[in-house]
Amino acid sequence: MSRRAGNGRGARTTGAAAAPEPRAQHRGHIAENVVHFARTLRAAGLPIGPGRVIDAIRALEVAGIARRDDFYWTLASVFLDRREQFQVYDQAFRIFWKDPQLLERAMAMAVPAVFGGAKEGVAGPFNNIVEGLQPAQTADEHPRDTPGEGPEAGAALSFSASEVLRHADFDTMTADELAQAKAMIAKLRLPVPEVRTRRFRPDAEGARVDLRASLRACLRIGNEVIPLRRRSVRYRHPPLVVLCDISGSMSRYSRMFLHFLHALTSDRDRVHAFVFGTRLTNVTRCLRQRDADAAMAEIARTVADWSGGTRIGTCLHEFNLGWSRRVLGQSAAVLLISDGLDRDAGAGLSREMERLHKSCRMLLWLNPLLRYEGFEPRPAGIRAMLPHVDALLPVHNVASLVDLARVLSAQAVSERRAA
Repeated sequence: MSRRAGNGRGARTTGAAAAPEPRAQHRGHIAENVVHFARTLRAAGLPIGPGRVIDAIRALEVAGIARRDDFYWTLASVFLDRREQFQVYDQAFRIFWKDPQLLERAMAMAVPAVFGGAKEGVAGPFNNIVEGLQPAQTADEHPRDTPGEGPEAGAALSFSASEVLRHADFDTMTADELAQAKAMIAKLRLPVPEVRTRRFRPDAEGARVDLRASLRACLRIGNEVIPLRRRSVRYRHPPLVVLCDISGSMSRYSRMFLHFLHALTSDRDRVHAFVFGTRLTNVTRCLRQRDADAAMAEIARTVADWSGGTRIGTCLHEFNLGWSRRVLGQSAAVLLISDGLDRDAGAGLSREMERLHKSCRMLLWLNPLLRYEGFEPRPAGIRAMLPHVDALLPVHNVASLVDLARVLSAQAVSERRAA
């Protein structure tokens, strides 16, 4: 009896030791899925490394996975460090962990179309998420060319990838397309028209006689005949001041335009950049770094209200009061990048826009909402700003930045002819 009892206790001990095995396997599957989910987020543009993946697995061991909300916020606390990353994370979480409706939308976007591009009405961040969910193809997975299906067969559907990228909206680009667009933007230059100054430069064919230089030349030579020295008016690039909206609705566009500003700052002097959401921040020194990624990281550390609300009137009042006399001298040109959606419903905005317009030589408003054909200035903020700008232009893709350069070039030619 004692031996049987001992065998019974041994059997129970063996069964107790074997019980954790399914949980260990279950925990292993969770770890693999978390690693795959982290890869999806990294492909969508979130900076997630192996260290965060390990921290996420350890956090799940402490918090548990019994509730979906606990699982959701545990991963969010480890993977996210900025507010603008939340939208991509939220959509990727619901797609990856089997939300049927969003999964169908994502799979619909993954179906290739003949002329490329995402379907209308589908949010842009889904492109990055679908790209991360799709397995990477290797060289062996590509289908080999068969007889009769060479370049001649596909020539009718060929197109220029760079031309399509130039007209693609920043909000619908994938991570790879954004990287290519940044490379194209880095090569763009903004020809701000030169303005006439009150100074002169020596010019042998100048229209004016430089009396002082002529007398100095006469004293040096000692002749009775005074040699005439001439001079002409000096032209110089005016200061360029950029006010960029970094609210939640402008996040993707403002990031791309900041890359454009970095290229301008590296190419020329007297470029002053300000960003605003609920407060005004001067980021001119941040953009003077040679590396664009280092400059964007410095801006992210400096700006505290990224992807928040918008108080355009308050921020313009702060600029007019504290910065306008410093940076708007010598016929400065101002670029205002904003969608005009003001949280304060345009309170005091008309007065501040009028003062800004009178303080500069040229005020251009760049609005990404102009990409819609049926755009109407219905919000109070847009209606308050519109009467005080010299031009209203779209800024939503690379082609719009090229058109901005053309507009400024045409204005430069007209001003030189008028002078």
